Amino acid sequence: MSLAFDLLLAVALLWGAWRTLATPDIFRAVIHFIVFGLLLTLAWARLAAPDVALAEAAIGAGLTGALLLDAIGALRGRGRDGA
Repeated sequence: MSLAFDLLLAVALLWGAWRTLATPDIFRAVIHFIVFGLLLTLAWARLAAPDVALAEAAIGAGLTGALLLDAIGALRGRGRDGA
């Protein structure tokens, strides 16, 4: 069971990375990036590295994802104002 879960996680990581890079819509790409970060957090936890997993969840998925979403919102707002 453990090997099957690890293989499924590896496939999900590869799929998530590919979808993040191949998605033409920037908002969906950021959402895929956040999901990829959460999957990577799970992979680090499976590799018995809880400190790296917590850092990945907080910085990789959480903070970076929030900053990217804020940047998208700022760019869309700036486009409507014409500035």
